[in-house]
Amino acid sequence: MATIAAIESVKAQEESCVLPAFDSDVAFTLGTIIRTHCQRNHTGPAVVYITHANSSQLLCFAASRPGMFPDSMHSVKRREAAVLRWGISTMRMYMQLEQSRPYNRTLQDHLKIGYDVADPSMYLYYGGGFPVRVKNVEGIVGVIVVHGLNPEDNHRMIVTSIQEYLKSLTN
Repeated sequence: MATIAAIESVKAQEESCVLPAFDSDVAFTLGTIIRTHCQRNHTGPAVVYITHANSSQLLCFAASRPGMFPDSMHSVKRREAAVLRWGISTMRMYMQLEQSRPYNRTLQDHLKIGYDVADPSMYLYYGGGFPVRVKNVEGIVGVIVVHGLNPEDNHRMIVTSIQEYLKSLTN
């Protein structure tokens, strides 16, 4: 079970990954950085998917290697839906669900009862979905999803890549 400190750590990551701007060029650059990190650090395939939040306009899509299954997009879209609904990373959502879940409830039941979700199968709340935020803009402006690695690595690839991108802007 996630601790409050672990949840706060993920929240701090989200707060530190605010972009100065977001458009198709930024999305492509971020997608390229994420794909490169996936290729360097993992032997298995992963999908990198970046969209606008207000229209689900696809801005970047790439596989890190051959071998993704055709149904991978189902998991990608479910992560995207979770980020769009709650406005936080799927890693933090998962940790909050685990931390607040009564011992006798499954995560699916907890979503239904505790979060008033009619169909929990619409959402995937394991690490890999991340909100794109822009400084001085209210709400999220996009969604980044990495799918194919373990949930912690999906999340880490996104955070590490955004941090690298932000650092490149100051150099």
